[in-house]
Amino acid sequence: MDKCVLTFDDSIREVILDVFDKSIDSEDFIVEKDNPNQRVLSEDGQEVNINEFGGLKKGSEIFIKKDLISLMRLSKE
Repeated sequence: MDKCVLTFDDSIREVILDVFDKSIDSEDFIVEKDNPNQRVLSEDGQEVNINEFGGLKKGSEIFIKKDLISLMRLSKE
């Protein structure tokens, strides 16, 4: 199975979110563009701040934080 990996730095985060119809609220949390009161959740159910955004996982829109625990969980899949 081929995997597609995209690596990006912080300067392009908002562009990536825009592609997936997401934006950032006044408290810097990632939200749905069409419903700014609905914050996106990480795999463990936590709201994702733009400063924690590490990427998206294939399948549903599963947001990944860029902390060590989240990356370790991802690597086990």
